[in-house]
Amino acid sequence: MQSQKNFPRYFSCEFFPPKTEQGMEKLLAVSKQLKAEINPAFFSVTFGAGGSTRERTFEAVTQINKHSHVSVAPHLSCIGSTREQLSEILQTYKTQKIHRIVALRGDMPSGTVSKGEFNYANELVSFIRQQHGDLFHIEVAAYPEFHPQARSASHDLQNFRRKVEAGADTAITQYFYNIDAYLRFVESCEKMGVNIAITPGIMPITNYTNLARFSDACGAEIPLWLRKRLMDFGDDVESIKSYGSDVVTELCNRLLAEGAPGLHFYTMNQTEATVRIWNNIKP
Repeated sequence: MQSQKNFPRYFSCEFFPPKTEQGMEKLLAVSKQLKAEINPAFFSVTFGAGGSTRERTFEAVTQINKHSHVSVAPHLSCIGSTREQLSEILQTYKTQKIHRIVALRGDMPSGTVSKGEFNYANELVSFIRQQHGDLFHIEVAAYPEFHPQARSASHDLQNFRRKVEAGADTAITQYFYNIDAYLRFVESCEKMGVNIAITPGIMPITNYTNLARFSDACGAEIPLWLRKRLMDFGDDVESIKSYGSDVVTELCNRLLAEGAPGLHFYTMNQTEATVRIWNNIKP
């Protein structure tokens, strides 16, 4: 973890683009509250499979940037997209003075046959650098428990290394609840000579059913001890929130004590759980 202790510490939050005007109004209120409570270095906004939320992502980025006065980092996935489409998106962000991008491979939308002109995130990172040099700060994804589609742990580590060598500045991890997964991932990166800030992704726990479904889909492990304990609460939502807050707060405090360069909160467009954890940690 020595490498991570050398980077400036910062905190950030992630949103998804809302589908309705009411959802956008709520998101703007959430962004303002999180700015007041956390003062994050940036907000990130997700991008649907194959660019399926492209226009909504544009709108969310524009509105958050305008109303919160916090730097915004739109996600940009390359799978299913052409060079022309990606060039257009990047030029739009350049015009809007958006200078941070979360570069991802992304997932193929259901029913789509063509992968587009890019297969991997490192190709997107290289493309951004070729098009715009150092204009954009590029974040990439990291998987401490390894990508669910990776052929092996070592293959996944090499994939991450390729993204860094292509020009990534920093990384944000998939969320996890086992700190050893993160510590060992960072150690493996150090042994490969990879030296960028790898910020842990933090998922608050508010609903066990939703968390289990999402985790099973994205490959994030819920340790058996945590899964069993959350199941014990049944439909007692308040107990799940309280216990989940304690578990995630302890995880955050341990990560920061070990030298993590910050925390990236997956807010799910809500404030309560993230702010509760924030008020309990010792940044």
